Amino acid sequence: MRLAGPLRIVVILLTVGLTWILGSLLLGQNSALDRIQQLLNGPQEQPSAETKPRKYKCGLPMQCPDKHFSFRIVSGAANVIGPKFCMDDQVLMSSVKNNVGRGLNIALVNGVTGDLMDTKFFDMWAGENGINDLLKFLRPIYEGTLVFVASYDDPATKMNEEAKRIFNELGSKAINVLGFRDSWVFVGAKGIENKSPFEQHIKNDKNSNKYEGWPEAVEIEGCIPRKQA
Repeated sequence: MRLAGPLRIVVILLTVGLTWILGSLLLGQNSALDRIQQLLNGPQEQPSAETKPRKYKCGLPMQCPDKHFSFRIVSGAANVIGPKFCMDDQVLMSSVKNNVGRGLNIALVNGVTGDLMDTKFFDMWAGENGINDLLKFLRPIYEGTLVFVASYDDPATKMNEEAKRIFNELGSKAINVLGFRDSWVFVGAKGIENKSPFEQHIKNDKNSNKYEGWPEAVEIEGCIPRKQA
């Protein structure tokens, strides 16, 4: 009978303790349990910055080999967000640089040195100036020039057979089916012998469009071998 009092206290303490633990778990407030677990397991190493995924030039997840250019191109999103071109951590075209516009956005890069040669955009919707200016821009391109292309809003309404032929010669296949408000990104080169591996295309389809009247933006990234002089 003498033990009844102490036993009652022990039972009450155990009940209160179990209730507190159960309540903490249900409410997600288990910091006390975490501290107990830490005491049992010993100190845990904190993740260091070195364990985080490393990003390389233009945000690529890997480093390009020697004598290669790193690049990333994102097309425009609907008629709201302009395209962006990055090469070796240098932004060639973007809304921030204020050198992009509706239609086809094109950057020409020296395939030997990596130097930016020219940037222009061509309205492929209104009037004939867009396609005429595009042809004047594309015809003089010489062998070894890298051609970066991204759509914004509508890239194809004024497209004609001569322009398609030139893009075919640069390595594009999607140009043959490019249509009204399609999303398209492409990297080609004058003198390429085969289809370019750097091309993405999404058709404008009201049943699958991400935006009202436009498909989602497309993106390509990778490493381009430097042309030997």
